[in-house]
Amino acid sequence: MDPVHARYPYFAAAREAVEEAGVALADLVAEDAPAVERATERVERALLEGTTAADDPRAWDPRDELLSYPIARILVSLMDAGGAVEKYAKAEAATARDRLAADLAADDEGLRSTESARVDLPAFLAEFDLADAVRAEPEERAREPRWFRIDVPDYLRLADSDWGDEWRLVGRELAGGEVRIEREELYRLLRRAVYRRVVDGLPFAVRDAPGGDTIADGLADEVDDLRGLLSVREEYAVDTVVPALFPPCMKELLARAQRGGDLPPHSRFAFTAFLVGIGMDTDEIVRLARDTSLDEETIRYQTEYLRDSDGAQYPAPSCATMDAYGDCVNKDDRCETVSHPMTYYGSALADADEDELRDWRETSA
Repeated sequence: MDPVHARYPYFAAAREAVEEAGVALADLVAEDAPAVERATERVERALLEGTTAADDPRAWDPRDELLSYPIARILVSLMDAGGAVEKYAKAEAATARDRLAADLAADDEGLRSTESARVDLPAFLAEFDLADAVRAEPEERAREPRWFRIDVPDYLRLADSDWGDEWRLVGRELAGGEVRIEREELYRLLRRAVYRRVVDGLPFAVRDAPGGDTIADGLADEVDDLRGLLSVREEYAVDTVVPALFPPCMKELLARAQRGGDLPPHSRFAFTAFLVGIGMDTDEIVRLARDTSLDEETIRYQTEYLRDSDGAQYPAPSCATMDAYGDCVNKDDRCETVSHPMTYYGSALADADEDELRDWRETSA
């Protein structure tokens, strides 16, 4: 299979390659093929980190990488969880943007001949019916244009009104029915095009398709694990931050970071999601994580990700998920009565004496 298809599995040619290969997804699931493991990683990294790139690209051949995409779409559909499709599609689009930027940077440096999996800008534009709509402005460094022009109808089709006033047509430079945009702005528009293609048709009724029951049953364990990342948030009127009353798992993650230990992505996600869940804003979380191994830029990115403006907000993982990742530690009696870290914290606050409820934010400002 073409390595380009593995890097850009939502291209029409990639979809045709899968169909022509005559691979039965039900057989892959029944065999627990490597593509299933990669698909699970694909969705998990989308939910936890906003990317679908493999943690170790060398671990997967182009065939497994390509086939993981349709299986990932099945997994997301089977999850039947609010926000899963949105987050997954955004992660695929973000990964596409990063890969395109890397491919074009290599092209600018004259390295295309060394990597057959790269695409050039004309090919990417053609894939999304933009070949005649986008033109680079002539510059001295013609191989690395900074400015482009895009036809107004296509600009309006891709630009999102939520991106801010600077994206409104009234504030753009217009000439001859074209909008002037910078390279990074073009990347953002193309990212939107990928998002729309990925999200199209998701979620779908897997069991209604031929062999759907077999596939759904075969992926039940993977779906349960992924769904655990999106545990339904139990609502508490939490307006007090008392680290001493955090559940043992969160205390341990904070202590590890304070000792300078490196938290793996799933642990960092769980800790940040818990802090967001109890009502802390980004600056407060950064302040709590000061003098720890947690990186401020990463915290700010992750809290923004957790507070997605489109409404796909994520809670902290459940106790079962924390346990599955080895983060459920130092269990106490209260742990035996709850199924979620938020439940633990709400209960601890309710049982605390008045003098135990001194808000950390009042002492750390």
